[in-house]
Amino acid sequence: MVGLASRGWGQTAPNPMVGAEIFAGAEIVGSGYHREAGGPHAEVVALNEAGEKARGATMYVNLEPCDHHGRTPPCTAALIAAGISRVVAATRDPNPVARGGAERLRAAGIAVEFGCGEAEARELNAPFYNSFESDRPWVTLKLAISLDSAIARADRKRQWLTGHMSREWVQYMRAGADAIAVGIETAIADDPELTARESDRHRAPKAAPVRIVFDRLARLSSHSYLVRTAREVPTRIVTAPTTQVPPGLMNSGVEVIRAHDLGDALRKLKQSGINSLLVEGGAGLAASFLGGGCTDRLVIFQAPLILGEGALGAFSGIAAQSVEEAPRFRVIRSRQIENDIMTIYAVDRD
Repeated sequence: MVGLASRGWGQTAPNPMVGAEIFAGAEIVGSGYHREAGGPHAEVVALNEAGEKARGATMYVNLEPCDHHGRTPPCTAALIAAGISRVVAATRDPNPVARGGAERLRAAGIAVEFGCGEAEARELNAPFYNSFESDRPWVTLKLAISLDSAIARADRKRQWLTGHMSREWVQYMRAGADAIAVGIETAIADDPELTARESDRHRAPKAAPVRIVFDRLARLSSHSYLVRTAREVPTRIVTAPTTQVPPGLMNSGVEVIRAHDLGDALRKLKQSGINSLLVEGGAGLAASFLGGGCTDRLVIFQAPLILGEGALGAFSGIAAQSVEEAPRFRVIRSRQIENDIMTIYAVDRD
């Protein structure tokens, strides 16, 4: 179900990505996924495809069918009306407004089971689950590094380390995030766009991800691309409570978030509707997120080159730690992308 559900990547927020298949014996008679927020849910799409073949059949879905009337009617009512006899869902719905579908279906005589593919389902929709479990966004830290773990040359001249396909993959990651963040040093050095461009491999979301610069002293230039386009794409700076923000920045359309520390900033971002945050560096910001225990997934794109002595280390800003006290990471996924290696790590919090 996860592969089917993921076709809605970047389109469904704040809803989760959901896929559903209907089996009549060993035959798939209907399938569907949630294409976009406000559109039909996966269960309804699958039921419409199955038609009368849904009667007495089994539905497999990666999330408990909803039992509330929001922008669309409850899926439970559609399942009951279609005569589905059994539902196998990967996980319960964490949303207190929508959950309860299992009880409604069971009351109507439909068998309901949970747990099939639970780990994969939770990983796909991790920001959605986190939104009901944490007071901060789900944070993914992305770094492109050399074989010797550097992110820039000794002279700090910025050049692409990774190949074209790795950079396309980053665009895919951006499209699935509510917001993209960089530190002020990266914003000054690179003058980035921080947008999710469309390509043949994915679609950019209807609402562009919010662009965020962690800029404690409000040094972001009013001539930067981010500021010049702030009225077109939502842009925020996170700064200290007492920082004097220049008038040119204040009047540009950039939203100013004043926070005492990183934890305070993340809580305020969550309160503003940011449930998933993609952090793209640089080294100082990465150190703050990792050192502060504010990272849920670490995505490393490693390029097959060595930058050598004096190069800027990706983790040089993190204080020295003993092996016993250092945070441990576990590999969620690893794949080769052309000549680069992408590895996704989860922080071991045990």
